[in-house]
Amino acid sequence: MTTDVIALTERMPDPLSVLAGLLAGGPDMRVETAGEGAVVQLCDAEGRPLVSIEVPLPLQVPGEAARLLGPGSEPSGDGPAWWIEVRAAVGVPQAEQLAGAFAARMTMLLGGRVWPPDAPGTVGAARPVDVSGVTAVPAPAAAQPAVDMLTDEAAVVLQDRPVVPMTSWLSDALRATLESDRSLQIVTPPHCRLSMATRMLLQSTPSRWVVQDERCGYYDGLTGAVLEWRDGAFTPDRDERGETPVADAFTQAYEPTGERQLIVSFRTLHRADADLVLGGAVEAAWQALTGGPPAGWGTSEPAGLTWSRRQLTDVAYERAPRSTWTVVVGAPDRPAVATLRVIRTPEGVEEDVTLTVGYGPGEEPALEALPELADELVVRHGLRTMMCQVREARRDLSAPPRFEPPPLPYAFVLGPAEVDEAGRDTASRTPLKEPPVRLGHRGRPGYYYPLGDGGSAESWTALEQLMRHLRGAPPL
Repeated sequence: MTTDVIALTERMPDPLSVLAGLLAGGPDMRVETAGEGAVVQLCDAEGRPLVSIEVPLPLQVPGEAARLLGPGSEPSGDGPAWWIEVRAAVGVPQAEQLAGAFAARMTMLLGGRVWPPDAPGTVGAARPVDVSGVTAVPAPAAAQPAVDMLTDEAAVVLQDRPVVPMTSWLSDALRATLESDRSLQIVTPPHCRLSMATRMLLQSTPSRWVVQDERCGYYDGLTGAVLEWRDGAFTPDRDERGETPVADAFTQAYEPTGERQLIVSFRTLHRADADLVLGGAVEAAWQALTGGPPAGWGTSEPAGLTWSRRQLTDVAYERAPRSTWTVVVGAPDRPAVATLRVIRTPEGVEEDVTLTVGYGPGEEPALEALPELADELVVRHGLRTMMCQVREARRDLSAPPRFEPPPLPYAFVLGPAEVDEAGRDTASRTPLKEPPVRLGHRGRPGYYYPLGDGGSAESWTALEQLMRHLRGAPPL
């Protein structure tokens, strides 16, 4: 496995401390940059990277390090921390030691912690690592710092950490693979989990989570399909009947824990004018479902910035007309994560949001708040559609490589524009057991459609009936 080491420092890295870290390989170590200067690389004599170091990320959000690295990873200081990703080249033990020595030197000078605490090279880091004569595997020309193997079909990334987050260079790797018509394939041991943001991006793109398994070799961590390496990519294996088996490790007996997730996905549309400030809809949803505003946000994980609608808007404006993807996080006492994509369309500016809130045993999802939230989104935030779902899954919102029950629909919402498109009579009279709740202004309403109790598969039937009705299709 490639070694990822993270330095969590209590003080902002300065040029002298970074220089001291770079000298972990001795004064003759070759230094290069990549990613328009966003990544510093310590290289062998041929210029091939042994260690890649990302620009330090300010970590202003309490609990964000613990969310991704586990309890005890937070620096002991009271103020903001700095997160420095260090990635060692695959298959080079001296590179692993060099990565650990760099991180340890940073924390010795600036205070803080190294993750993992037992990373190679952290003991005796004051002495330079001997890398004389060491060479790295040549990096493919199109590879990002996160990519360990590049073929015509796939970019393969090796990860071994408690939770695999959508870091900035993993995000860059995903973007590069999509642009080159490749598949991003993240390979992990079976003890790893995916962050909610990583899971959602993998599910929405031709990407794959490849889990190592001692019995079947490899399987897909999201579907359980047994995989094999064929023609430059991990692909589903086939038995003698041409069917893909499911790994036993994925289908091991599921036992409910009482943990649940409430998933609210919605789209809003705004006029593109100079006074537009984004993020109001996700902020309203957060307040309604958790009792407070979001804690932080970022264009990658960890989400290191404190929540600011103005900063979010400025970033989206700078990137327009390209879309902007962000992750939004909550306070540690109420796990909540949202992904928010800002898209410039001919109609205006669209916000596509999926907010997931976690609940432990005995905690009730805030289902009663959904009709009022839907009304607020219709009246104030240009709601187009909203889907509300409930599922049995981990409170911490991470995804394990095992079966979890799929989410069940709880409610669906149409905004005024979609009501006009379906026809007001059609939208207001449905074949469902419960009548819809009218939202917003009487002259141009939206509608909230209850689909069930969030615990029965019959809600899928209700959703299908509703969709066929709104599209004008005959009932089944």
